[in-house]
Amino acid sequence: MPDSPQAEVAVDESPEARIGRLEEELAGLKDKLMRQAAEFQNYRRRTDQEKDQMMDFGKLLVVQQLLDVIDDFRRSLDAAENVGDNPDPETLPEAFKSLHTGVAMVYGKLLGELAKLGVEQIDAVGKPFDEGEHEALMSQPAEDGQEPGQVVSEIQTGYRMGDRVIRHARVVVTA
Repeated sequence: MPDSPQAEVAVDESPEARIGRLEEELAGLKDKLMRQAAEFQNYRRRTDQEKDQMMDFGKLLVVQQLLDVIDDFRRSLDAAENVGDNPDPETLPEAFKSLHTGVAMVYGKLLGELAKLGVEQIDAVGKPFDEGEHEALMSQPAEDGQEPGQVVSEIQTGYRMGDRVIRHARVVVTA
């Protein structure tokens, strides 16, 4: 094998020159390894971020689908509390009261589970109108003590998940 290029380099090269060349080669390989390690670290960080974003997006889609169900629960409870012209809940049949209590418990549990996911209702009534959280469906003249642009009633509850509004509160605002 004395005819190979490595053998020629090794024969023609002084020990100091060979050490210098090998040190340069080693430094180059170390640099390449460090760059690949940094690139891999960035890749892992990026994929972890993407995974978290996908999870948040999936939660958001499910929560958005549940908002109408939550509204239906609330309307059912409101209707049950105003049965007919009878405002006295003491005169209602016991089975109806039990059903109402059960539905209220399920509604509360559903809201509790959504809260664990970071979902919260947007408080609107009595606050200044904020287009980032509210959608004005109607306006009415301001009464005594009310400022123009104040939310006076809520037609549909709004929700946020963390810092993100997932449904604006639909409101009535003073003019």
